Amino acid sequence: MGKKRVLVLGAGLVGGEIARDLHAGFEVTAADNDETALAGLSGKYGIRTVAADLSVPRTLLSLAAETDIVVGALPGHMGFRMIKELAPAGKDIVDISFFAEDPFMLDEVARENGITVVTDCGVAPGMGNIIMGYHNASMDVESYECYVGGLPVVREWPWEYKAVFSPVDVIEEYTRPARYVENGHLVVREALSDPELMHFDGIGTLEAWNSDGLRTLIRTMRVPDMIEKTLRYPGCIEYLRVLREAGYFSREPVNVNGTMVRPLDLTAALLFPKWKLKPGEEDFTVMRIIIRGKDKKGPCRFVYDLHDRYDREKSVLSMARTTGYTCTAAVHMIAGGMFARKGVCPPEYLGEKEENFRFILDHLEQRGVKYVVSET
Repeated sequence: MGKKRVLVLGAGLVGGEIARDLHAGFEVTAADNDETALAGLSGKYGIRTVAADLSVPRTLLSLAAETDIVVGALPGHMGFRMIKELAPAGKDIVDISFFAEDPFMLDEVARENGITVVTDCGVAPGMGNIIMGYHNASMDVESYECYVGGLPVVREWPWEYKAVFSPVDVIEEYTRPARYVENGHLVVREALSDPELMHFDGIGTLEAWNSDGLRTLIRTMRVPDMIEKTLRYPGCIEYLRVLREAGYFSREPVNVNGTMVRPLDLTAALLFPKWKLKPGEEDFTVMRIIIRGKDKKGPCRFVYDLHDRYDREKSVLSMARTTGYTCTAAVHMIAGGMFARKGVCPPEYLGEKEENFRFILDHLEQRGVKYVVSET
């Protein structure tokens, strides 16, 4: 029996690394409208590529016709539509896009077509959910805290930030209301709220603030206290709040000399060139997850620490590694029959079984992404 066929939709910094990582074990096709990104995959690694506008109706169905598993690495505003369009084709899907819609709206169509759809399968949301799913199945979890961020190694004024995702998706994180659970009740606060300073060995002090990263955990977990916060260099909140309050992140068009312009589009066009990592620039990913509760031995506390850095040998960004390899682990699990649950499956479902959880951790560690676990 030949290799399973995987279609990777999106060949950006993360999607391209997903395609490269899967290439050793699968027959991979990468599709994107950026021919330069595709040329890097076909020329250097021999990966089959297709140049296509993935926003055009029925293009996705045509591309997926001869594949077994689809990986979605598209901007967030395209993610939900991609799954909705491909679900009737009966293709298993693993998606990393941070779309705003409720993924469970697609659960019925996924079940009807007998497919597995893993959503939010990145680092956070993604790996954080997987860790939470494992502990929720093996102990009585009382609280879950997740702090996560991807940052450039070199801090450059004024932004001290570089993005590897779609600029609109990054800005969305600064405007989408943050949801968390406190004393069993859902709390909704504005993004960038409740700042706190945290120290990380080898990095220094970072600034944490409320973001909407719990995602499906709010629905799938019955845990009294859960929160997710984004990490940035100190000072980030202030300039982002100024931009937000001034209306630069607004989606409502304004009249500029007779032309209707969305401020968000202008802001993205201006900022993304400044936020773009230059060739050779290095980044790092930091994540700390704290889980408290009770197991068979009594009260317990687990801490997962991740400090991943740019891979100089392969010239791969840390955020591409930590996000992409979680995704490729899920692809291997589906292809190998380790995970066969049908319908919409958020990442926490992947971690429920001990053997699946260990497989994912091993998959990441083999690629140099190591979570350090401490228990008290």
